[in-house]
Amino acid sequence: MLQVSAPMTQAGLQRYPLEMIQDEACQLVQSGTLGRQQRIYALCEFIPAREWAAVELELERHGYLLRDRIVDLLCHEDWRDD
Repeated sequence: MLQVSAPMTQAGLQRYPLEMIQDEACQLVQSGTLGRQQRIYALCEFIPAREWAAVELELERHGYLLRDRIVDLLCHEDWRDD
């Protein structure tokens, strides 16, 4: 769950940098809590409701839609040989 204190914006909402949202998504995928093919909207289960609006605004600001897949948020993944 996002636990970082983020700076306030003019509207009184906290701002969550995209990198922080991506890190959270990556951790949830790596732990098996979320699947890579789930919708970005699935992240709302792990982010407090009062903070979700700020997260949603940041995602929209970077061109992400809530119906996009979480894998789209993951900037890079390390693939290891099995």
